[in-house]
Amino acid sequence: MEELVKTFHIETNLLVAQVINFSIVLLVLYKFAYGPILKTLNARTKKIEKGLKDSEMAQKKLEDIAKKEKEILSVAKKEFQNIIQKGEESALKNAQEIVVKAKEEADKILRNSKIEIENEKRKILTEIKSEVADLVVSATEKIIEEKIDKEKDKKLIEKVLSS
Repeated sequence: MEELVKTFHIETNLLVAQVINFSIVLLVLYKFAYGPILKTLNARTKKIEKGLKDSEMAQKKLEDIAKKEKEILSVAKKEFQNIIQKGEESALKNAQEIVVKAKEEADKILRNSKIEIENEKRKILTEIKSEVADLVVSATEKIIEEKIDKEKDKKLIEKVLSS
């Protein structure tokens, strides 16, 4: 090493002082610059990692919410279909009841009409028999030219009507 010192004209005292100065600067830089920079970088790395974890958790929560939303929509859709089906069944039942009631009412009206027609027929037949009897009596009086008493009239009318 002596040759190296003589060749490059390096003084040993100066070299030792520079090595000590370099070591002091290195210690100061490590203590005040490199250490805080490492701490800051480590803190930033931890924040980034935490942010990534939080992001993943938020993504999972969003997926869970989306699944729950689909389930709720599916349940709501089924309930909606059940309500519609019940409404259709109720409407069909009501329509059938209305048809049955209408048929019953029509049958009732038809029976009442038949009864009224039968009563009207009897009434008309009674009136016709009465008019025919009067006509028979008039015709008989004209033919016989005499009035028969009421008892004979009845017998004669019954005889004519029965034949």
